[in-house]
Order: sequence, then structure tokens, then C-alpha cells
Amino acid sequence: MRNWEITDTPWTLELKATSPAPPAQLIQTLSDSILGVGGWILSRSYDATGKVALIIEFERHACLDIYSLLLAAGLELGTNDHMWLNNLCRCTQDRIHACGKEVACIELEILTSWRPAGPDRASAVV
Repeated sequence: MRNWEITDTPWTLELKATSPAPPAQLIQTLSDSILGVGGWILSRSYDATGKVALIIEFERHACLDIYSLLLAAGLELGTNDHMWLNNLCRCTQDRIHACGKEVACIELEILTSWRPAGPDRASAVV
């Protein structure tokens, strides 16, 4: 997914999630929340299949807020994705004074179950 020039950060996580939300609504919700906790959005997009791609950066002291907002937005993360976010939060908490201002990056790919409105071809009357 890396098609954006990202600064070298010790914590760059590539996460995958699923969501039932429409892509445009999901991007707006996540963008507002990420900016609300002091994060930066480097890239955000979605395609015709409903796949959403976000690249965000944030100071590590906000990692628990970032993790929480991802869950609050209704994202379903895989076990490994939870493990990586948990490791980031625990490591940061253990060393908050030494690394709280360091920048972390998340490259997030979200598969949505949303489909564009239109005629249902399976039930089309001929």
C-alpha cells in the first residue's frame, strides 16, 4: 500500500481492517477523530470497490487515543493488528517520558462491505 513518501519512523504499522460503513463516511469520521487527538493525515482515499486507504502519523503519547478511535469508528481489526497496536501502546506507556514525542505512523487499509447504489442485477426484470 505504500505509495506515499513517509518519514522514517521506528513505529510504522501496516494494518488491515473491515467495516460496514460507507467509505466516504468512514474517511470523514476517522479524519475528524484523528485530527481531534492531534494526529496528521498524510493520505486518504477510497476506490470503487469500497476499499479505504489512510496513512496517518501521530505523536506516540496519543497512541491509546488513536487505538480507541479506530475501535470507536467500528473497525474490525485482525488479531495481529490488535497485537501491534497493543505493543505500541504498552511500549509507549513504559517509556512515555523518553518517547512520548516520537512520531508513529499507521498505514491503514480498510475493506468495507459497502457497495454503490444502483440496480440489483440479480433481480433485474427483462
